[in-house]
Amino acid sequence: MTAAIAAEGIRKRYGDIQAVDGVSLTVESGEFYGILGPNGAGKTTTLEILEGIREADEGRVELLGESPWPRNPRLLPRIGVQFQASAFFERLTARETIRTFASLYGVGAGAADTMLDRVGLAGFGSVRAEKLSGGQAQRLSIACALVHDPELVFLDEPTTGLDPQARRNLWDLLRGINAEGRTVVLTTHYLDEAEILCDRVSVMDHGRVLRTGAPAALVRELDDKVRVSVESGVVGADALREALAAAGAGDVSVEDDGTTLSASTRTPAPVLSALAERNALRGLEVRGATLEDVFLHLTGREYRA
Repeated sequence: MTAAIAAEGIRKRYGDIQAVDGVSLTVESGEFYGILGPNGAGKTTTLEILEGIREADEGRVELLGESPWPRNPRLLPRIGVQFQASAFFERLTARETIRTFASLYGVGAGAADTMLDRVGLAGFGSVRAEKLSGGQAQRLSIACALVHDPELVFLDEPTTGLDPQARRNLWDLLRGINAEGRTVVLTTHYLDEAEILCDRVSVMDHGRVLRTGAPAALVRELDDKVRVSVESGVVGADALREALAAAGAGDVSVEDDGTTLSASTRTPAPVLSALAERNALRGLEVRGATLEDVFLHLTGREYRA
């Protein structure tokens, strides 16, 4: 089966800034694929090149088996694009907006209204688009990207600025889109979002892909320590250190901040056993590495404006 996206060695420069520097990636048909990276990593420029909105200086891109640049009209009905920031027509209601988008693809009003219902906006069809809440506007934006039933959907940070409830609702919608067989390419700053939704992710920085793989596989590769935490005061830090030393547990760091007693180790079994023997499991939490740890390991911890 032809890959939905195949990109090889794409580059894009703006003056002295190398925005994209030799990116190569493959997205399989039906895959939910994430592109992650800090601000300025080149995610949006990469997405725009893949979508055929921007021309690459170098490299090769195939989208659904065809070149997206020069602008390829055969691809337009087959892809849906939700931009990082969407601007709707002024004074149009949500229903009028999606019907307008649908008409551009020859899709009837009935199908447009069905999509509005699908994203949970049927009750807001008469509300002007600029009056919708942030989450509702994002849903309308995604609905406009899906109204013509595309095979491949690009979503550029679709949940930025949304409250937790709105984010979770959008996750359900995106899962449903992918479950229908559509290929979904997502950029996001929310690492938990990528970990939950994506089959594979690519971590970018400074215009390059640093690592690609399934989120769980990337976490396992990191081989980071496990953090075992309990309520402070049930057992002392010194007592736990002595117990672990007597048990021959190596490379364990124990800290007590007055609220939580925590032990970091790659072999948590002796820690759990020592705590259980002392009836000190109250408030137990065992936390392994996450995709966020992988991200910070690859891209660093410095603040990016």
